[in-house]
Amino acid sequence: MKVLVFGQTGQLATELAQFDGVTCLGRRDADLTNPRACEAVIAQADMDVVINAAAYTAVDRSEEDRDTAMIVNAMAPTAMAAAAATRGIPLVHISTDYVFDGSGTTPWKPDDATGPLGVYGSSKLGGEKGITATGGTHAILRTAWVFSAHGTNFVKTMLRLGAERDALNIVADQIGGPTPARDIAAACMRIARALTEDPTKSGTYHFSGAPDVSWANFAREIFAQSGLSVDVTDIPTTAYSTSAKRPANSRLDCRMTTATFGIARPDWRRGLAQVVADLNT
Repeated sequence: MKVLVFGQTGQLATELAQFDGVTCLGRRDADLTNPRACEAVIAQADMDVVINAAAYTAVDRSEEDRDTAMIVNAMAPTAMAAAAATRGIPLVHISTDYVFDGSGTTPWKPDDATGPLGVYGSSKLGGEKGITATGGTHAILRTAWVFSAHGTNFVKTMLRLGAERDALNIVADQIGGPTPARDIAAACMRIARALTEDPTKSGTYHFSGAPDVSWANFAREIFAQSGLSVDVTDIPTTAYSTSAKRPANSRLDCRMTTATFGIARPDWRRGLAQVVADLNT
C-alpha cells in the first residue's frame, strides 16, 4: 500500500514515516496555506491512500491568526478530500476533541453535537464538514492529548520543567485520554488499509489513550516514570490563563473505532514508558 502523508516534521508524521510505503510531504512539497497546491499533489502522485497528518495546531495563536488557521485546517483538507474523491482514493484525516465544547463528564461520541470554544476547534470542524461534503471515501479520526519523543508536547515540557524545578502547579479539572503518536500512526495505517478494501467504513471515529486522566495526574505519572521528584499541586483552569479556552471534558468514546476496525484504546502509560526510554537513549 502506497501512502501519501501531508506532514513531515510533526509528531504523527514522524511516526508514520517509519512504515513501509509511506511518503511524507513537507511544506516545500505541499504548502497547506495553498489548498490548490495540495490538490495538485494528489492529482499527480502515485499512491493508494492519503493521510493528512498536518495542521495549524497553535491553539492560542489561532485566536489572532484566524485566516491562516481556517485555510490550513479547513480549506486545505477539503481540497485534499475533493482531489482524493476524484481519483477514488481514501483519505484519513486527523481531527481533535476541540470540535466539542468540553461540557459534562460523559465521553464524546462521534455523532454528538459539536460546539467548538475557539478558532482552532472551529477551523478543525470546518475541515471535517468539508471532507464529508465531498462524498469521497474517508475516515475522520479525532484524537486528543498527543505525545511522543518528537516535537513539542506535554510530556517533553514536563520533563524539561521537572528537571529544573521541584514543584509545579498543573491544571486538574481538564480530563482526557493522552494518546501516543506511535499508536495513532498504527491506527491510521490500519484504517487506511480497511478503507481501500471497504469504502462503506467511511465516517468519523474517535481514538485516544486510556485511562482518562487529568493533566495533573498525567504529569505525576510522567515524573514517576522518569524518576524525577516533583511536587505537583492541582489547580483549576481559571488559575492558568490562556488566549483560547480549553475543553474541560476531552474524554472520547472510542467504541465505534474498536467495533469497525478492531483497534482498541492504547494504554498511554505503556506508550509513555517507551517515550521516556526513547528520550533517554
